[in-house]
Amino acid sequence: MRLQTDPTLYLPEHFINRELSLLQFQRRVLAQAADPSVPLLERLRFICIVSSNLDEFFEIRVSGIKEQIRIGSRKTGIDGIAPIELLHRVSDEVHKIIAEQYALLNEHILPALEKEGVAFLRRNLWTDAQRDWIREYFLREVMPVLTPIGLDPAHPFPRVLNKSLNFAVELDGLDAFGRDSGAAIVQAPRALPRVIRLPRELCDQEYSFVFLSSVLHAHVGELFGGMQVLGCYQFRVTRNSDLFVDEEEVKDLRATLKGELQQRHFGDAVRLEIADNCSDGMADFLVEHFHLERGDLYRMPGIVNLVRLMQVPDWVDRPDLKYQPFTPGIPKGLDKRYEIFDAIRRQDILLHHPFQSFVPVIDLLRTAADDPQVLAIKMTVYRTGTDSVLMEHLVRAAQKGKEVTVVLELMARFDEEANITWANRLEEVGAHVVYGVFGYKTHAKLLMVVRREERGLRHYVHLGTGNYHARTTRLYTDFGLLTCNPEVGEDVSNVFKQLTGLGQATELRHLWQAPFTLQPKVVAAIRREAQIAREGRKARVIAKMNALLEPETIEALYEASQAGVEIDLIVRGPCALRPGVPGLSDNIRVRSIVGRFLEHHRIFFFRADGEEQVYLSSADWMHRNFFRRIEIAFPILDARIKRRVIREGLRPYVADNAQAWDMQSNGTYRRKAPRGTRRSAQISLLQELAASS
Repeated sequence: MRLQTDPTLYLPEHFINRELSLLQFQRRVLAQAADPSVPLLERLRFICIVSSNLDEFFEIRVSGIKEQIRIGSRKTGIDGIAPIELLHRVSDEVHKIIAEQYALLNEHILPALEKEGVAFLRRNLWTDAQRDWIREYFLREVMPVLTPIGLDPAHPFPRVLNKSLNFAVELDGLDAFGRDSGAAIVQAPRALPRVIRLPRELCDQEYSFVFLSSVLHAHVGELFGGMQVLGCYQFRVTRNSDLFVDEEEVKDLRATLKGELQQRHFGDAVRLEIADNCSDGMADFLVEHFHLERGDLYRMPGIVNLVRLMQVPDWVDRPDLKYQPFTPGIPKGLDKRYEIFDAIRRQDILLHHPFQSFVPVIDLLRTAADDPQVLAIKMTVYRTGTDSVLMEHLVRAAQKGKEVTVVLELMARFDEEANITWANRLEEVGAHVVYGVFGYKTHAKLLMVVRREERGLRHYVHLGTGNYHARTTRLYTDFGLLTCNPEVGEDVSNVFKQLTGLGQATELRHLWQAPFTLQPKVVAAIRREAQIAREGRKARVIAKMNALLEPETIEALYEASQAGVEIDLIVRGPCALRPGVPGLSDNIRVRSIVGRFLEHHRIFFFRADGEEQVYLSSADWMHRNFFRRIEIAFPILDARIKRRVIREGLRPYVADNAQAWDMQSNGTYRRKAPRGTRRSAQISLLQELAASS
């Protein structure tokens, strides 16, 4: 089991930097916001998604680069870029992305929305009636919860929460005690809405909104009676949000995480966003206070937290400005003639989300909780949300005396608190809750129901590429397989034994498992294709995933390309492989699909001399997935379903010319230009699989 990647084993020119490649993905998302064929409110949503993605990028990726610099590391990654150089390149690229993002928002999307009756009113455009209403709103709803803090020796700079909205205020004059600090900080509690809708009778448009920042700017003087406000500037600090838990020191992971979560909001600052009208003096003061450099400062020509606009499309009842709604389909094998266990016994069932419903998975768990013949339920949980019907069914199953075991990943980034809450709830009703193997995140998606039947115990299994999260199954593309194949069931049972008990790794019949066999099996399958090509026979690899970064796998793909294997890689996000390099990767094509749904399923196809092996997986081809997580890749054994996976999960994406971006050998992407018939994988799958649209 390989735990480290030695950069010296690889040539830097063979690899694209992960962080820079991830920023290229943000550009592809931003292009959705610029696309006039995308409904207008959805374009606004894509603008917000870029901001949300950049938040996490700074919280995790940039904070990691800064930590390397802090400890004096000059170690380069496999791409050969030193940390200090990488930080400068990241800063330059993010500044460009943000400039393009706000220009698109201010010059195109907001004016277009206003023409459609959805307006965001600037202060200088408020009517007298609107000003009166806003002032009353400020005095009634906002001012009572604000705590202005003047900066002086008795009032030091307050602790600023990660990504919270704050205002730096420049003042002139003496207060009641004769103090003249010249500056104050006002923090906006998170309970206050950042976007406020004005009453319809006060506005020309159907939907008129004002920003909380505008409301506070207009009335900040109310907080500092008798003093002159010289300036009021929004600012927002992004902090290091990666949790560190020392394996040697931890006695109780849940208790340790609870303590760490309290400090997440106050990690080291990594980015400072301020309003573009902020004075240089105040900007310098804030940069110095948060121990940042000038490159960490981002001046925003608008509100500093665009993520808070994400809710606006949901508030606006304009179906014509949104994607057309659809009802996810139900596979034919799950019609009302058959109860869920009967249906799975008849044949394996493939679910293709979001085009097909996630309800069968919920139905399986609901039925299992109530069925007296069900003895045990075992499930892995990575992300499930704070309000999960699946978890409620597990709770009910435990209350009814079922043997319920949940392998719950406490270290699922940004979902730790929700998972701790579910751990408490499950334990209260007698379920077994374990946290997998410390040091290895349990990322595999497994659900097993053990049922007593006439011929003995039978295992009903669901294996998936995505999380057990009912909301994201409407937004992410994923596959799920329902089966009672006894050999697959035995493999899944053995994986659960590993996760809950102790013992050596069991050899599995069908599943490839990280951190043991998944990466070696993937590399071996690629090399097998290369050997077939060298022997003069047709060889093919098609793989779809979120990220491709693991160097040994990339080198195996290069070798296969040189042997003559035709390789198509559909990689949504970061990709370290360079396609189309003469003599290295001539036969490799990399594309990214960005559209209405987040591409999330992982599919691995190997022609295998005509056998056509197809695996679905929870794992990307990354070092962390291969060696620091518990992951599963499972084969599609049913020929009928294998044809479906190829037909639905691979061919439309290779043929897509509407939402596809082709990766260039330098790491940039070029949007595919439709020639002839316009083909969108997501649209065609909606038309084929959804019940209605």
